[in-house]
Amino acid sequence: MNRIDQVLLLIFLNSFLFSFSQQKFTLSGTISEASSNETLIGVTVAVPELRTGVTTNEYGFYSITLPEGQYDLQVSYLGFQEVVQRISFTQNQKLNIQMNETTAQLEEVVVTDDIEKMDIRKPQMSVNSLSAATIKKIPVILGEADVIKSILLLPGVTNAGEGASGFNVRGGAVDQNLILLDEAIIFNSSHLFGFFSVFNPDAIKDIKLYKGGIPARYGGRISSVLDIFQKEGNSKEFKMNGGIGLVASRLLAEGPIVKDKAAFLIGGRSSYAHLFLPLFDVDNKAYFYDLNTKINYNINDRNSIFLSGYFGRDVFSISDSFVNTYGNAVGNFRWNHLFSDKLFSNLSLIYSDYYYGLKLDFVGFDWNSGISNFNLKYDLKHYVNDKLQINYGLNNIYYRFNPGKIQPSRDDSGILEEQLIQKYANEFAAYIDVEHDITAKLSLNYGLRFSNFLRLGLDEINAVSYTHL
Repeated sequence: MNRIDQVLLLIFLNSFLFSFSQQKFTLSGTISEASSNETLIGVTVAVPELRTGVTTNEYGFYSITLPEGQYDLQVSYLGFQEVVQRISFTQNQKLNIQMNETTAQLEEVVVTDDIEKMDIRKPQMSVNSLSAATIKKIPVILGEADVIKSILLLPGVTNAGEGASGFNVRGGAVDQNLILLDEAIIFNSSHLFGFFSVFNPDAIKDIKLYKGGIPARYGGRISSVLDIFQKEGNSKEFKMNGGIGLVASRLLAEGPIVKDKAAFLIGGRSSYAHLFLPLFDVDNKAYFYDLNTKINYNINDRNSIFLSGYFGRDVFSISDSFVNTYGNAVGNFRWNHLFSDKLFSNLSLIYSDYYYGLKLDFVGFDWNSGISNFNLKYDLKHYVNDKLQINYGLNNIYYRFNPGKIQPSRDDSGILEEQLIQKYANEFAAYIDVEHDITAKLSLNYGLRFSNFLRLGLDEINAVSYTHL
């Protein structure tokens, strides 16, 4: 080996050993709104010098691992002032950041491209994110901002039809959409036959619609996923807001239970157009009402608990001889735990119920049916490094199906009470979902989901197993 080869080999070995011996440290924390302590979802946390970055998860948590050194940390989110902070990566550390909303400025609008500055490109495709503030800016009908009407403006999403509830995504059927409110399944997303959605815009924090490439943590539907999170409540000060519309009104209150530690949120809506029908000698009624609630408590830097719920009903009647009632009821207890700066977990116990009732007094019977489920799920997110993030977890859902129960509504009715055989089922799932930056220009998002469905009954058990990749 000549002298030049020896020098080149020495330089290569030195550079390799130097890069290998570089220490890496982790910066983690939560990002929230300064005025209310409300955590923010999807905030970009970037280090331009290294052309890398991450985004906060569904609970406002982020974790980024970088080599030892000093860097400018840029935190940006639509509608909020950008935060730039010089960080020294010499040890693992925790940094909670609060962001302030941008004030309205009557200046020229300059559209710029900041992809090169941030260089953050997510491999996740066919996903649209909306905030409650964005929805409220969209022109509305009858004075009511509406989540479902807003997503109908997105490409690939169409109305299910005039007078019909729900929506279609890229040709899929209405029942092929998975609709979640704080992780709880919503079986019917509409009020008043599709004129309004069940989601109170004042109580909503974040909305994501997955139209394709659905992450492995979701299952049970094949067309799309509409994932909606409620606000957590203002833990700094008490606030009330609401609105009066042509058809319905709403009121929401939120405030601290223990300042900067615990907060509550409660909001309700109700329509009242039916109250004016008697003025026109009309005895028909069509109205709805719903209630959103949430309580959260930040135990310490590593543990937080949440309790949220929703209850809604629609009533349609023709005099007193025909009454149709239906609606959703959901509840969720959630525990967030931080095992380390790189491992975040969420444990949820969820209840979902859909009720459908029919009263035909002229025939003399009441009919009711429904579906409910209990869902226990455990999700973990591992921030391995700035190039690799792994989501994995378990999910078990117990279903109860009530095909129908009929009973007489008056003494002279000829109808006999009868309950159709109720059916039960259990679904178990395990998944792993990976976000992997292979190179600066190549990123992959891949996952695997295994599901096992058991139909439970008196005489037989049918098992169906399948995997989703």
